[in-house]
Amino acid sequence: MARPGADPVGPDRWIAPHGAFEGRNRHYLTERSSSRENAVVTDHTKARAPFAPWDRRELPGLFTVEDSARRVGNYKWAEMRLFEALGGWVATVPELDVKMVLGRHTYHHAWHSELWHKRLPELREMNPDRLTLPANDAFVTFMDAVREPEAPDLTIEKLVGVYRVLIPRFISAYTYHLNGTSRITDAPTIRSLKFALQDEFEDWRDGEMLIQSLLDTPEKIRRAARRQEELEQLVLASGGIAGPGSLGEPAQEESVA
Repeated sequence: MARPGADPVGPDRWIAPHGAFEGRNRHYLTERSSSRENAVVTDHTKARAPFAPWDRRELPGLFTVEDSARRVGNYKWAEMRLFEALGGWVATVPELDVKMVLGRHTYHHAWHSELWHKRLPELREMNPDRLTLPANDAFVTFMDAVREPEAPDLTIEKLVGVYRVLIPRFISAYTYHLNGTSRITDAPTIRSLKFALQDEFEDWRDGEMLIQSLLDTPEKIRRAARRQEELEQLVLASGGIAGPGSLGEPAQEESVA
């Protein structure tokens, strides 16, 4: 009994659907398909390249797992301290616009701290709290100085410490880490760094605009400059958020014979 749709010319010839190419015993969507009937889909004898031709990422990065874990622990510690400082100032600064900006930025740094806290266990099987440390004692001294102004009339000193000294250090350390780590093996850290950097850049811009709006007299400009110089000296002694290696190995001065 003939199959439904069989061509009366012969049992081995089928009626192809409209627009398809007819071939012996079967039909194809295109003539090109018929010529590749016996083509090998994948050559299993040939090793596949580990990366696609367009993938130019490099496997090794500048940081070992231990180096990355140490830096992330330093980041978390510094973000926590900044979160605490901004949260405390929200209740004391008299300027409403400053109060609102600080409140928004407080959330950013709390979230960054949480990002780094979650990243630590993935980097190394250790208690995250034991890795949540400042880079060194000099950085603790610097952070204490940033958090020191408490009086309501010291808004300029508060903002200069955060937005002209500390936030630029976050941006520098995060950018160096982002550019130096492996885009293959350290992709989760890269994602966290990009999230944090977006906030840091926006916070720096907001803070700088507030500072400029407050510096309306020569005396206030001098206050801001004194405050920045004082804190720059302290952060220089610490080496930065991740210590002397925050932006790579410290430059070695060559001795002149």
